[in-house]
Amino acid sequence: MELIWEYRALLLAGTAVTIQLAAGSLFLSVVLGLIGATAKLAKNPISQRIAAGYTTLVRGVPDLVLMMLLFYGGQQIVNDLGGVTGLWDYVEINQLTAGTASIGFVFGAYMTETFRGAILAIPRGQIEAGISCGMMPFTIFYRITWPQMVRHALPSFTNNWLVLVKATALVSVIGLHDLVWNASTAGRTVREPFTFMFAVLIIYLILTAISDVGLRWLDRRYRVGVRRT
Repeated sequence: MELIWEYRALLLAGTAVTIQLAAGSLFLSVVLGLIGATAKLAKNPISQRIAAGYTTLVRGVPDLVLMMLLFYGGQQIVNDLGGVTGLWDYVEINQLTAGTASIGFVFGAYMTETFRGAILAIPRGQIEAGISCGMMPFTIFYRITWPQMVRHALPSFTNNWLVLVKATALVSVIGLHDLVWNASTAGRTVREPFTFMFAVLIIYLILTAISDVGLRWLDRRYRVGVRRT
C-alpha cells in the first residue's frame, strides 16, 4: 500500500486518461452505431452492403490488430491524402486520438447490431401511426423510436460499454499513458509489477461497478410504466 500511495498521482493521472478514452470511444461508437443501424435498415442495397461489410470486418478481426492498423496505417493514409490534394501538411495523430478512433470504430459495429435489434423490436404499427398523424421523421424518431429503442437496447448497450471500458487497456501497447501504462511503468521502476497490476484490477472493478449501477438506474427509468411479463 505504501508504494501505491507513493505513486498515487501517476495512477490517478492514468485513470483520468482511461476515463477520457472510454468516454470519447463511447461517443464515437454510438454515432457509428446509429449510422450503421440506419444503413442496415434502409431500403438502399448499397448502404446495407456497406454496413454489413463494416460489422463483418470488425467481428472477424481481433481488436488489437485493428487498433495497430488504424494507428500506424491511418496516419499514413491521412498524410498521403494531404500530400496528393495539398489541403493540409503533415498531420501527427497522437495516441489518445488513435486509441479513441480505433476503439470507437470497433465498438461502433457492435452498437450497430444493438441499435438495429432495438429498432426492429418496436412495433411497426406505431411508426405508421405517427406517419398517419402527420409527424415529421425527426418527430417520429424523437417521440416514438428513441424512447423505445433505448429501452430495448440498454441490456446489450450495458454489456458493450463494460467490454469497451476493459478494452481501453489495449491502448497501452501504442504508448498511451493510460492507467495500464502508468501502472506498468511504476511496477517496473520499483520491481513490484504484481502490486500495481492488482491496483489496476481494483480501479477497473470500481469503474465497471459505478457504470453498472448508473446503467441499471437508467434502465429502471426507461421501464417506468412498462409491464413486465
